[in-house]
Amino acid sequence: MTHLRDLRYPTPHELARAARALADEHPRRIRLRQVGSSRGGEPLWLLSVAAADGGRPQDRCVLVVAGAHANEPVGGATALALARRLAPAGRPGTPPEAADRTWHFLLCADPDGAALHRAPRPDSLLDYHRNFYRPPGPEQPEWAPSLLPPDRLPPETRALTGLIDELRPMLQVSLHGTDLGGSWVQVTRNIPGLAEPFAKSAAELRIPVETGASDAVGWPSPGPGIFVMPPHGHDAAGAFHPEDIRLSTWYRTHRYAGTTAIVEVPMWASDLVDDPAPHPDPRGALRLLADRLAGDAALVSAVRDRAADALPGAAPDAAPLLRAVDWTLGLIPGITAEWTGAGAPAEASTARIASIDAFGRRLSLRAAAMLLRVLHAQDHPAAPGLDRLVTGWCAEFATRFHARRVPVADQVEHQTRTVLAAYTRLADAERASP
Repeated sequence: MTHLRDLRYPTPHELARAARALADEHPRRIRLRQVGSSRGGEPLWLLSVAAADGGRPQDRCVLVVAGAHANEPVGGATALALARRLAPAGRPGTPPEAADRTWHFLLCADPDGAALHRAPRPDSLLDYHRNFYRPPGPEQPEWAPSLLPPDRLPPETRALTGLIDELRPMLQVSLHGTDLGGSWVQVTRNIPGLAEPFAKSAAELRIPVETGASDAVGWPSPGPGIFVMPPHGHDAAGAFHPEDIRLSTWYRTHRYAGTTAIVEVPMWASDLVDDPAPHPDPRGALRLLADRLAGDAALVSAVRDRAADALPGAAPDAAPLLRAVDWTLGLIPGITAEWTGAGAPAEASTARIASIDAFGRRLSLRAAAMLLRVLHAQDHPAAPGLDRLVTGWCAEFATRFHARRVPVADQVEHQTRTVLAAYTRLADAERASP
C-alpha cells in the first residue's frame, strides 16, 4: 500500500492486500475474513486484532467501520493505521487497556461506491469533484435502514447489521470525512470527557473544530465539536436528516448497551467553522443562502432536464451517477424551506452559519459534478458549460473558506487519536458505573 506520506487514499483492494500482510505478520493475534459481498460482488473484509493475552471473558469488543460513504476515503487508511498500532501490544502512544480488547475493522463498507469515487490523491477541490461520487441515501450502508423496509436492505447493510449482532460491541466507531471544514464527533450517547483529548489533537494538528456542524443542528453539545444525537422519543428529523437517523446502523449498538461515535475529519480545513462569534443576522444570512442554493440547483436541474433523453446508457457508470444526482437535487427544496421557515434561528454563531453555507455549496456542486461525469463520458454538448460551472463553484468554495489542505497523515492521526480517546473515556465510564 502507498505510504501515508504520499498523500494518497488507499483503494479497497490495497486495503485488503495490506490487511492480509498484517495478518500474515501477526498470525496469532490478527485474522482477516470475508463477512459479506457487495451488490457488485466485491468482498467485504473484516480485520480483527485479538486482545493481548486473550483478554477477559467479560470484555466487550470495539467495531470500527470505514468507507461507509464513498467520497470519504480516509477511513480505510485510519482503520489500517489503528490495526497496526494495536497489533504489537504496548506500542507507545496506545492506551495499554486498548490492547486488552478485541478490535474489529470493517475495511470498506461500500467497495462499489469507492470504485466510482475515483480521487485517490486529489490536489484541489476541483480535482476531487471531477471524480466525485456519493450514492443516494437508500444505497448507503449505514443510512439504508432509515429509508428502506427490512426486506429491501442492500447486502452491505445486512453484512454490517449482522456484524453488530454477532459482535455486540461496547463501541462502534464510524470513520467519516468532509471535503472542506473542520472536525467533529457525533455520538449516540454522551461519552464523558471526550471533548478535551479531541480538541487537543485537533489543535496540535492545526485542524479546526467544527463547533456548529450542520449535521447536528439543535443537538446537545457537551463540548466544542462533540454532538449527542437525539434519543428515542425525541424528534430527529429535519432538513439535514429527513430520514430518522435512529433507524440507522449507528443505533443498532443500543440493542446491546453499546455506543456509536462518528468521527469526521476534513480534507481541506477552514477556520471559519471554528469561529464562536455571534453572527449579526442569522435569519438574513440563511435567506441569502437558501436563495443561492435554490438558484444553483435550478441551474443543474435545467442541464439535467435538457440532457435527459440522451443520457440513458451513456456510460456503464451513468445509472448510479444519475440516481445520485436526482437524490441530491431532491433534497434541496426541503432544505431551503427550513432555512427560510419560522424555525430559522434568531441567534447563531458565525461558525454555524459558515457550516450551513458550506453544506449548501457542496450539495449543488456534488450534483453538478456527478452529472458532468455522465455528460463528459458521452461527449454531450452541455458538458463544457457545466464544466465551467463546476470549475467556478470549486474556486469560489475554496476562496470563500480560505481552504488549506490537511495532509492525509494528519487526517489519519487525528481520527486514530479520537477513536482511542473515545474508547478510553467510554471504558473508564463503564468501569466507574455501579
